[in-house]
Amino acid sequence: MPLKRLARGARLSFARMPLLGGGRRLPVAPVHNVRDLWPGDPAAGAQLARGSLTWAGYTHPVGPGQWNSPDFEPAFREGLLSFRWLRDLRAVGTDAARLKARALVDDWLHHPAQDPLALECGVIGARVAAWLGHYDFFAASASDSFRQRLMARILVEGRTIAALMPPERHGWQSLTALKGLLAVAVAMPEYTGFLTRYRRYIDNEVESQILPDGWHIERSPEVQLRAVRELAEMRAMMQAVQHALPHSVAIALDKMSPVLRAMRHGDGGLALFNGSHERSATLIEMVLSQATRTRVVAHSMPDGGFMRMQAMRSLLLVDVGIPAPPEYDRNAHAGTLSFEFSCARQRLIVNCGGGVLPAWKEALRQTAAHSVVVVEDMSSSEFGPDGTVRRRPAHVDVDHAVAEGAHWLNLSHDGYHPSAGVTYYRRLYLGGDGEVLRGEEMLEGEREVAFVLRLHLHPSVTAVDAQDGSILLEAGEQHWRFRAAGGDVAIEDSVYSGGQVPQPTVQLVVRVDPAVRRQAGEGDGDDIRITQADGPPGRVRQVVRWALRREKLLLLA
Repeated sequence: MPLKRLARGARLSFARMPLLGGGRRLPVAPVHNVRDLWPGDPAAGAQLARGSLTWAGYTHPVGPGQWNSPDFEPAFREGLLSFRWLRDLRAVGTDAARLKARALVDDWLHHPAQDPLALECGVIGARVAAWLGHYDFFAASASDSFRQRLMARILVEGRTIAALMPPERHGWQSLTALKGLLAVAVAMPEYTGFLTRYRRYIDNEVESQILPDGWHIERSPEVQLRAVRELAEMRAMMQAVQHALPHSVAIALDKMSPVLRAMRHGDGGLALFNGSHERSATLIEMVLSQATRTRVVAHSMPDGGFMRMQAMRSLLLVDVGIPAPPEYDRNAHAGTLSFEFSCARQRLIVNCGGGVLPAWKEALRQTAAHSVVVVEDMSSSEFGPDGTVRRRPAHVDVDHAVAEGAHWLNLSHDGYHPSAGVTYYRRLYLGGDGEVLRGEEMLEGEREVAFVLRLHLHPSVTAVDAQDGSILLEAGEQHWRFRAAGGDVAIEDSVYSGGQVPQPTVQLVVRVDPAVRRQAGEGDGDDIRITQADGPPGRVRQVVRWALRREKLLLLA
């Protein structure tokens, strides 16, 4: 390993050396245009034109000479050094925004950041792709000397990415690095080594990250979006120069797009699993349109570990997998067997989403931030100080059946067995008309344990105690009634981090206290039945049953 790292360092030092002969062989402009495909945010661009940047939840003043401020948080630095914000300035479209973009790039060319993060291959790939993707916006009308410096720097950045291949850390960012390498190859076809290097490594990166069913190995809908976006940009570049797209990329896009489409709710945004945010429905649709011409939707995703069940206009998405494996688990959540439920464009039951700020990120990774059972205030997976998953369920069992449009899902995992000595079983039923969702939560072990069923509600949903043992949910024109037996039902505060900033919301909770054996009252028909702790000899079973039923309210004139 030390020898390998030494060789890597030598390649990097050589790649960063100044160009011999003043770069006379360089083209004065990209031979082929590299077009940025995605819309920017004009409000963010206007803010940047005034001298400040908001990224990853942080806002700081930025300008020439301010690349190395010690006040910048790591997530903010990554955004600043990637130059992805150029598309926001482009969205403003004014001469002032153009000159601002040019001034910032020119300052970098003279005084690049000394931050080691600036030399990570994913950051370099994003930066060089941004420069080339917005060349017409900020550089085409600039002076010859500026364009010469820019093209020289792009060549050095391309050589740096090539020297850093294969990447030490894998993930969707390595796809960004390869996208940047391809962008340089397209802009400077005379330097054939860039395209050769890209083709050498792209197949391995795609095959190591994309599972057979099309899921990205990190199991995050947001990472799925990012990975599809990077591969779609590669396709656009190859099409622009009429080169054959690597077979691995074409196959990956065909497999990944149905998965990405499957993880959208009726409002077009993403489901909130493993750190995801809703993201713009318009952007998601644009990415999908660039990735594939088909509109296929995946349903069973055994490799990624998700189930998608639809009945009429209702949608149930369930995490039935183990957290992402080592090297890909820094953003994994302890949300095994959690679900989200929506009807038409209305989200009802959700997970809390992904944190941007460190404190929020850590809190929202815990099981309590998901719509699932929490045992003795612990999580079904544990995280180490470095953010990786230290303990995860060893086994997750899934059995799915469909009849006359109705879905039955039987699930279990052993994530609580090492800490509490119990196995968690979850049964879900979605009626064929989409207007009944029932669940049974069971813990089986050698002793009774305290546990809580948490069902987080979207901020647009109002929950009211109906004073008859049920809770009435109002969501726009939709009305649903929740009942549960086997524990104490309550409405508690929660948080929703599916957008740009966390929002207050509420959650439905059913608490089970082993110190007080309660027998719940009768429910409506088969929806709710009395439950109590029992089980086979030497084993204890604790059961909570619940139901969510849509109600049609008649308005009398």
